[in-house]
Amino acid sequence: MEETKTIWEQALEIWASGGWAMIALAIDAFIIFYLGNSIFWRIRAKGYLYVTEKKMKKWVKEPAKGRGPVGKMIHFVMGANTLKQINIFFDELNQTEIAPINRDLRVMQTCVSIAPLLGLLGTVTGMLATFGALATGSGGDKTMGMVASGISEALITTETGLLIALPGLIFQYKLAREHAQYKAFLAHLKTVCSQRIYKQQQKAEAA
Repeated sequence: MEETKTIWEQALEIWASGGWAMIALAIDAFIIFYLGNSIFWRIRAKGYLYVTEKKMKKWVKEPAKGRGPVGKMIHFVMGANTLKQINIFFDELNQTEIAPINRDLRVMQTCVSIAPLLGLLGTVTGMLATFGALATGSGGDKTMGMVASGISEALITTETGLLIALPGLIFQYKLAREHAQYKAFLAHLKTVCSQRIYKQQQKAEAA
């Protein structure tokens, strides 16, 4: 327990020595990883990874048998009677399923880009504090302490900005790939549903 407490105390001390920029970096990091986790679980909750091609075509043929989020989507879009209607239904799905995640991914991307810039801003303020101490100090221990504090602030904020941005960038890339996979699934589902509606129309015209 003592060792853990000491580690936390050291971490808080290092964090505090980074100056005000560390608060902005903490907020930025919270937004990045909160949004990232939210997007990840929202995509996984769609359940599309567990729907095989065979099962999807069966549900398209008999929408009442559909289960889970994908089954509900199929039941919704297969209420269409024409290809025009099914295009309208899928446009509605894109607005509810794709657009919100696109928006959150853009916000996350912006926050990831901001992190190293906030670190750089902290670096500039730290160096200004260092030069200020050198310009106004008398060269004693107090001046050296102020110089050390300024350099520490400059280095810690730079490092923290990079430590936030690098994993954030990797996380964002993974989420973007999963989102693209989900969009590809919806595009394929639209093709399968459209083919089914087209066949139904052909049968109705032949009759």
